Amino acid sequence: MSAPTLNHRATGYDARQAYCMAKAAELAYRDRDEVEATAAGWGFDRVRHHHSTFEPPFAISDTQAYTMASPTMIVTAFRGTEPARLRDWLSDTTTPPWPGPANTGLVHYGFAEALRAVFPSVLAAVEELRDDEQTVWFTGHSLGGGLAMLAAAWLHFEEPALSARGVYTFGQPRTCNHALADAYDRALSGRTFRVVNNNDVVAQVPPEPVFRHVAALRHIDSSGRVRTSTSVVGNLLDRGKGMTADPFAPAADGVRDHLMKAYVAALEKNLP
Repeated sequence: MSAPTLNHRATGYDARQAYCMAKAAELAYRDRDEVEATAAGWGFDRVRHHHSTFEPPFAISDTQAYTMASPTMIVTAFRGTEPARLRDWLSDTTTPPWPGPANTGLVHYGFAEALRAVFPSVLAAVEELRDDEQTVWFTGHSLGGGLAMLAAAWLHFEEPALSARGVYTFGQPRTCNHALADAYDRALSGRTFRVVNNNDVVAQVPPEPVFRHVAALRHIDSSGRVRTSTSVVGNLLDRGKGMTADPFAPAADGVRDHLMKAYVAALEKNLP
């Protein structure tokens, strides 16, 4: 289809905005030149890149993101990482969590470390590029989805003048405890949408009840339809249907469902 058209005035969940934000999240996996060229084609004439590396024994090698600005909106998209590596890292609950923004709740230590590495650069870019009251948006896939949600939380609670107009995440893990999740849901209700594709394995870690998801779930069922809610029984039946779609590799369904291309394809099918 033609280039995505992001809407700086969009409110609530919007199927076209979800698809466009998924394309922006997908772009975070590309190199700098492609990010800048693609952003320019979408009408975003200014781009800032954010990158920080980590040393062993930290389980991921780096955090990457970009911020693009148009005359009407600013979008920061965070890059994800490999599902197996992320799942193992997030399943580790032996390290104490870190305090959340403005001392609100607690955040998984790995997320706090990964976000802290690039957040000053992200904040500086948003402040620099927001020269005409542009709306602020965050997106990301996998690890990037968790970082997008937390970046929006940090801005809202510590830099309220820059509070995000919208946050779309795709296959994000649980990031925080119930105190921060509840505060976030109250603060950014109607502005955050957590999209999960059927059996996506990364959306199931870190384990409950220590860590919680934020609300506003949009679930992509096994037929590719985006749903606002499902019953417990209906959800279990649909997940089972997804797992048996490939009789030769049923266990791989959770990884397949996590792929960014799977999100983009499903959301494109849901366009009006």
